[in-house]
Amino acid sequence: MPVSSQHPPGAHVFRPLPAVSGRPRAGRRLVSLTALGALVASSLTLLAAPGATAADTLLSQGRPATASSAEGDGYSAAAAVDGNLTGTRWASRWSDPQWIQVDLGASANLSRAVLTWESAYGKSYEIQASDNGTDWRTLRTVTQGDGGTDDLTLSGSGRYVRMLGTARAGGYGYSLWEFQVYGSTGTTTPPASGGAVKVTGSQGNWQLQAGGQPYTVKGLTWGPSVADAPKYLPDVKSMGVNTIRTWGTDGSTKPLLDSAAANGIRIINGFWLQPGGGPGSGGCVNYVTDTTYKNNSLAEFAKWVDAYKTHPATLMWNVGNESVLGLQNCYSGTELEAQRNAYTTFVNDVAKKIHSIDPDHPVTSTDAWTGAWPYYKRNAPDLDLYSMNSYGDVCNVQRDWVAGGYTKPYIITETGPAGEWEVANDANGVPDQKTDVQTAAGYTDAWNCITAHRGVALGATMFHYGTEHDFGGIWFNLVPGGFKRLSYYAVKRAYAGSTAGDNTPPVISNMTVSPASAAPAGKEFTVRADVRDPDNDPVTYKVFLSGNYATGDKALVEAAWRSTGNGTFAVTAPEKLGVWKVYIRAEDGHGNAGFETKSVRVVAPPVDGTNVALNKPATASSSQAAYGDCPCTPANAVDGNPVTRWASDWSDPQSIQVDLGSRTALRTLQLQWDPAFASSYEVQLSDDNATWRTVYTTTTGNGDIDTVTLGQTARHVRLVLKARGTGWGYSLHEIGVYA
Repeated sequence: MPVSSQHPPGAHVFRPLPAVSGRPRAGRRLVSLTALGALVASSLTLLAAPGATAADTLLSQGRPATASSAEGDGYSAAAAVDGNLTGTRWASRWSDPQWIQVDLGASANLSRAVLTWESAYGKSYEIQASDNGTDWRTLRTVTQGDGGTDDLTLSGSGRYVRMLGTARAGGYGYSLWEFQVYGSTGTTTPPASGGAVKVTGSQGNWQLQAGGQPYTVKGLTWGPSVADAPKYLPDVKSMGVNTIRTWGTDGSTKPLLDSAAANGIRIINGFWLQPGGGPGSGGCVNYVTDTTYKNNSLAEFAKWVDAYKTHPATLMWNVGNESVLGLQNCYSGTELEAQRNAYTTFVNDVAKKIHSIDPDHPVTSTDAWTGAWPYYKRNAPDLDLYSMNSYGDVCNVQRDWVAGGYTKPYIITETGPAGEWEVANDANGVPDQKTDVQTAAGYTDAWNCITAHRGVALGATMFHYGTEHDFGGIWFNLVPGGFKRLSYYAVKRAYAGSTAGDNTPPVISNMTVSPASAAPAGKEFTVRADVRDPDNDPVTYKVFLSGNYATGDKALVEAAWRSTGNGTFAVTAPEKLGVWKVYIRAEDGHGNAGFETKSVRVVAPPVDGTNVALNKPATASSSQAAYGDCPCTPANAVDGNPVTRWASDWSDPQSIQVDLGSRTALRTLQLQWDPAFASSYEVQLSDDNATWRTVYTTTTGNGDIDTVTLGQTARHVRLVLKARGTGWGYSLHEIGVYA
């Protein structure tokens, strides 16, 4: 897999898809250039700003900026500090309150704030300053803003400056072409805590030190793009996080390092080795014989160690991710053992090379669970510490460390909720995802068990500061879709010690789906849950569906749903049969959301009458004898089992027919397609298997369930399949003929 500085390619971690970006606003007018240059009055009677002097410097341009929300990816907070007065802008969601803030990098004496509004402006807002990004003091208040350009004189100091919008002028959100802060400061980019990083102490009494000071890793794995680091890292910092972990290091890493340093955050710089990511990961390397791969990797890693060894954000180097586990996808038996020994020996070669270039930062290596540690113990003595990924079973790491007689400390590089592979299946045969409350508790429990292993466990980078709003995102991300969930606040309590004063998410409990195992395709089923908001905020809802288990699509798509009151929703089932996940999202209007999910099995809708085709003789133009779950004979399509199927050759045309045994008055035909469906076909009837009459034709078939009204008498029913909807053949789970 390609190296990435941001995204984890671990196969046991469900790959998130990019979040859906916000749409551009329709029918919006642009502010004229004249208006952009005009000075307008607020309730405080704004005066013409003084000309810039040596002590009146623009401090905000290009600095990390964040906001309470963004209308879409093209309207992030960074667009309001990029110096482009007419081409880029920040735009918020369409609600109050909203805010945008900029991190000046160091405390500054503040003299002016210039707000260049788009037509969606703030009627009432405050300009506030903070030393830590958490505790704010108001420097100016505007209550009768009328858009254009507001040039506000300020008196005060702070590192962080924000516009807190309390009332919008119209129905849209807040939108700024530029948010400019002027003042004076000694430096705008203070480095993260500098100095050498060392593992100090002795057996069972180790400590990580950075710049001579004790350093416990309070970290998160990093999901957003490098370009979004200025947007998200202040929020990460506000959680008490001091470290982020990446999986790959290359030329794209420097902006992330720079943004991290500006926010006082250190980075565990990862290096990717095949076959990383554990079960199901791609790329097989022969570590016994492939010297070219090893030499090239060693040279590549050395280049980036040399490039970033003096960067103030660098905390340590991490070689590989779950490759000891992943090698089982490539080898078995004695060869697997040889490869694992060769791989960990190579990890040691990398560690020695890194130490020769950079003696001031430790080297570690990550694998899944503790099964890799015996190999590290035997073959990688130059590692300064071990690392491992552990989810639901993290509290047993200390037990394994003691039993293995290890002589190195460790950090946990991925942990948090129980993974999909760790939980029991539900009644529909799919992993039963933990509730939001249980997931948040997973982070708390993990941190408690890590910190309980004093002098050995040196901290953790918990999984995952990601924004993807999809199947994996709801399972693991702290901010799916940009919403802060209970898990976010659990991590903040663990790292910062408190969430006092925070507005926290709605709490969902007792979610049920009915009927959970027999929801008719295209028909409504019922979802209900108990929802309470700790802050008594009004709660709004959305209901989503994911076809991860039915179609392989991990995206969350808003369902067709309606509220029936008291936390109950009528949801329309998909047309595609199989097990789906249904999600409730409860929002509080303050950037928080509760999430809950259950599975629902979608089945063919019931048809009135008797299925006279059941177990009757069926024939076809062709069938697949052996392929995957085949043989797939015509009889499979009339056996009443929605799992078995008939499958044809991969060519056009094809046909399948059933002999009902005698002339029968037929009411309805129901077809349950496999994903290999017919886009064009005919339904034909016959009394003698010689003369056929066509009673239905379509050229727009889309698979799933087709229901055809017959209203005729016949003995034989035939499908003439003319055009395939996929590159495969034709495949039907069931042909039901109802009398």
